[in-house]
Amino acid sequence: MRLGGRRTSDNVDDRRGKGSSGKISLGIGGTIIVGLLIWIMGGNPLDVITQQVSDGIETEKNYTPSAEEEKAATFAKTILAGTEDVWTEIFKQRGAKYTPPRMVLFSGVTRSGCGNASSSTGPFYCPADQTVYIDLSFFNEMNSRLNAGGDFAYAYVIAHEVGHHVQYLLGTLDKVHNQQQRLSEKESNQFNVRLELQADFYAGVWAYHDNENFNSLEDGDIEEGLNAASQIGDDRLQMQSQGYTVPDSFNHGTSAQRTRWLKKGLQTGNIDNGDTFSIAYDRL
Repeated sequence: MRLGGRRTSDNVDDRRGKGSSGKISLGIGGTIIVGLLIWIMGGNPLDVITQQVSDGIETEKNYTPSAEEEKAATFAKTILAGTEDVWTEIFKQRGAKYTPPRMVLFSGVTRSGCGNASSSTGPFYCPADQTVYIDLSFFNEMNSRLNAGGDFAYAYVIAHEVGHHVQYLLGTLDKVHNQQQRLSEKESNQFNVRLELQADFYAGVWAYHDNENFNSLEDGDIEEGLNAASQIGDDRLQMQSQGYTVPDSFNHGTSAQRTRWLKKGLQTGNIDNGDTFSIAYDRL
């Protein structure tokens, strides 16, 4: 991506090296989430994570970020600024005001409005405090474990989580949460998939407009993003972890679905084309 000379967001809380009050151990429900996205469960996207909080304070002493990590931090702040520009203009065109989310950069463990979090959760959006949380080491995980490296792939991760914030502002998250309370587990999972695919679409919408604003996309960038979306499909992750898939347990969508909706956002740039809730589930 072409990012030289662009502004960085100052709406960032850098907690790297500060540790967290409370020593936590987080396990991931099921076996499929080693990838990009935290489960979205209404007001608390950490509901599916088993948390064990023990007494004491865990801190990182003499923490000095590497040059690579500092570069990643600047990158994340630049992408966040890009989402602020794009979504502010889109909301303005619709007669609404966009209130950007905060971003928290952390290392190891931290606290959020949705509970404790660790690097094992992956990046996530917490609607309780309207904040995107990310341990920058996850970019290394994407590259080494998920075969999903590349700067636009990393930007897609951030833009997807900001997409959940857009859903929060539009009332989509609350509406889905209220519906899920009356649904079976299978039906609730399907609503999660619809949320995640729409966030993928919104990430594509951001990239479309960011490229129009800054000519930011280079050759190969779109392929990086589509590859990342494919690598973290529920079907692919389940096959890798257990050798078979359980479609009723999908929470984020298949590789094909995630790729399709990200690509649709990239091609159209129009949020009106991102209604993942009116389409029959088997046609997503």
